[in-house]
Amino acid sequence: MSKSFITPQGQTILLRACQGFEELDACVQTQIDVWGYSDGDVIPRRVFIVTQKIGGQVIGAFDVSDGSPATYKNLIGFAMALPAVRGNAPKPYLHSHMLAVRPGYRNAGIGRRLKLEQRKEAMDRGFRLMEWTFDPLEIKNSFLNIHRLGAVVCRYTPNFYGVSSSRLQGGLPTDRLHAEWWMQSGRVEAILSGAPPETPEIQQTILVPREISEWKSSPEASDRALKVQMENRRLFQEAFSCGLAVIGFRTDAAGNGIFELGAWHEPDPA
Repeated sequence: MSKSFITPQGQTILLRACQGFEELDACVQTQIDVWGYSDGDVIPRRVFIVTQKIGGQVIGAFDVSDGSPATYKNLIGFAMALPAVRGNAPKPYLHSHMLAVRPGYRNAGIGRRLKLEQRKEAMDRGFRLMEWTFDPLEIKNSFLNIHRLGAVVCRYTPNFYGVSSSRLQGGLPTDRLHAEWWMQSGRVEAILSGAPPETPEIQQTILVPREISEWKSSPEASDRALKVQMENRRLFQEAFSCGLAVIGFRTDAAGNGIFELGAWHEPDPA
């Protein structure tokens, strides 16, 4: 499994499964560089090794623009997923626990390409569902997950990880939305092909201010971010308890993020 593509910035990126201890060590270091984790939050190399041994994924993105081979020295991002089950009649799915792209390679579509490579590899093995969690205050991630990939959201967990050392968290509780990516559904197929999916009626919207990242990173304004988090937590939990799901996400002219909620039903598992 390997695939290369050229970014809008002209970089040649190769995607393939990570190989050997050095490349997995590079994944560990990438976590630190991206999130600023302390030792207590970093996923160690041994977990990456186990992930590969038990049927998970560790897919690396390598910058091979200069014609050099893909090695740990030019790893610039990765996606990691673990096999999982849920429910009283469990069916296997993949939990995509981590997606990281180094700062110098952001906004080049690499994160989306990594997700698509995860999807291809997962579908080749018969998986229909991939899940992951994401911060509901991160507008760019929400846009990717829902608008660009076609994930839906039906669950919200307050303070999912407890206290985090990540500088991106800004000291706030680690609230998370749970993305459900039904990889073979008509919704996902339509979105990935560029066609408008059939969208149920939007019954509610939840707004994330465009200034939220600035507020999270500023000790003087962090209370504003916390206020937004607490209010949106209430709105999401009430909406989900009424059977609504996040089925759309957009940004308005001012740059605010807007979650769109409506009725949604899980695809037939047959």
